[in-house]
Amino acid sequence: MSEELSNKLLDKKENGWKHVNDEEKKSIFDFSKGYMNFLNHAKTEREFIKKAKELADQNGFKDIMEFHTLKAGDKVYFINRNKSMYLAMIGTESVEKGLHIIGSHVDSPRLDLKPNPLYEDTEMAYFKTHYYGGIKKYQWTTIPLSIHGTIVKANGEKIDICIGEDENDPIFTITDLLPHLAQEQMEKKLKNGINGEDLNLLIGSIPYEEKGKDLVKLNILNILHEKYGIIEADLTSSEIELVPAFKARSLGFDESMVAAYGQDDKVCAYTSLMAMMELENVKNTAVCILSDKEEIGSMGNTGMESHMFDFFISEILNKLEINKPNLLDKVFCFSKMLSSDVDAGFDPIYASVSDKTNAGFLGKGISLNKYTGARGKSGASDANAEYVAWVRNILENNAIQYQIAELGKVDIGGGGTIAYIIANKGADVIDCGVPVLSMHAPYEVTSKYDVYTAYRTYKAFWNA
Repeated sequence: MSEELSNKLLDKKENGWKHVNDEEKKSIFDFSKGYMNFLNHAKTEREFIKKAKELADQNGFKDIMEFHTLKAGDKVYFINRNKSMYLAMIGTESVEKGLHIIGSHVDSPRLDLKPNPLYEDTEMAYFKTHYYGGIKKYQWTTIPLSIHGTIVKANGEKIDICIGEDENDPIFTITDLLPHLAQEQMEKKLKNGINGEDLNLLIGSIPYEEKGKDLVKLNILNILHEKYGIIEADLTSSEIELVPAFKARSLGFDESMVAAYGQDDKVCAYTSLMAMMELENVKNTAVCILSDKEEIGSMGNTGMESHMFDFFISEILNKLEINKPNLLDKVFCFSKMLSSDVDAGFDPIYASVSDKTNAGFLGKGISLNKYTGARGKSGASDANAEYVAWVRNILENNAIQYQIAELGKVDIGGGGTIAYIIANKGADVIDCGVPVLSMHAPYEVTSKYDVYTAYRTYKAFWNA
């Protein structure tokens, strides 16, 4: 009797792999193979948007600027400065009844080059860096790093570079102090063990074959000039990012997990993008956001705080030929959104920072965060109960396993997403993403089961 009552009343969140048959397992593994391949070619926000555009073009999406009018079934996108992208499929219902939005971000913690990065010290050449987003600085030393980015000359010529990903490329690294001489360093607090100003990338040691000053630096510049036609001043108008040279790989004897750089938040960006590519007809207009700058507060004209997303939706209203004063505000107020950002996966090695009864676990499906923020819910949008129930209904009707979680214990810390930005416009929003281990580290871990569940979740949301 108690077992029957337990099955009826208790909210049991089991390991999702227990209920996966061979056919489903193959689908999960095949999907994850495509995901890992995508990650290997899209480590930066510019690279992700480039690959997303290729996918969109292949699946019948067109730049919204190519349309004079829009109708139900049309598939459009807008690319904002090659670093963020908005996609939409026009639904059969009036847009006045609201949009169904899924929003993720494609930027990840990394190291950026400073505006004047190149210097020489004791016949060793280095690039100075400035870290981007929340990192543990010590994790970025003594690992292979690759250089990705764009250099724009004063005449407007643009040069894309990627060095360190091909097996025939050189890689780069940031050195650390040997333990034999590190007694003073090892007495410091962990966060101060490596200073931000010491995250300098080692890039060369051969001097130019003539007499003079800073000949190693000169030799590096000569190599760059011969290969890319640039001079030192061109580095001042560039966006060069340093990311781990690691490849995305299957993790574990059972290959059940993905280990890769940048899964925060490319795992949600990829799964939502793939879900949108497979939509055929939708009732409410489906919108996919691939945003930039989330890791540093969503500021700037490619972040969600800008008006570029409003511009995209206004263009849809204009080309549906229904726009009128205050309609944009009305559309947002009746919209529903999944803020598709990752959750902190429960790690038993570091269990003390989590409330085990309110944590997201790898392998237990998509993770919903009713609110994020810090301590007293500071900075959270906090989804209302009615909307949480509406999302639960979609998941349960589609037999999608989910868990509802918080980001760590109440007074430990916290985090944020883009949820509050769209919520501030009046939409119903809840965070809905994949649990991750080692979040913000150079190598993050997810469950392939959860990755596939995210894809299924986002597809079901748009088809609701």
